[in-house]
Amino acid sequence: MRAETRAAGDQPRVTSHESRPASGGWIPVCRLEDIVPNTGVCALVDGRQVAVFRLDDDSVYALSNHDPFSRANVLSRGIVGDVKGELVVASPVYKQHFSLESGQCLEEPDVRIETYSVRVDSGTVWVGG
Repeated sequence: MRAETRAAGDQPRVTSHESRPASGGWIPVCRLEDIVPNTGVCALVDGRQVAVFRLDDDSVYALSNHDPFSRANVLSRGIVGDVKGELVVASPVYKQHFSLESGQCLEEPDVRIETYSVRVDSGTVWVGG
């Protein structure tokens, strides 16, 4: 299994969050400190682009980086926020909001993007492959 990220670093122990059970093995993608709070990075996990987001409380979420509306791999560059209590990322292209937990598009209920299990262990972010 292969994982690539844009940055490297070192980080002490942090908290973790799992969005759903892993379908395969865990793949290290980056250090938590490589992700600025309330932003995302893109990681290549087994040939798939995965957007990994870090929130202020150091919780992490992982979704497909592919925006189904623009058909571009851009969600890691989206704005993280809250819509009526739902944690979301807004696509940087057409601004649709996707739930960080479920991948559900808030504006188009029949559209959902893939979510991935994600955890932080000893400062390293791991994505379920």
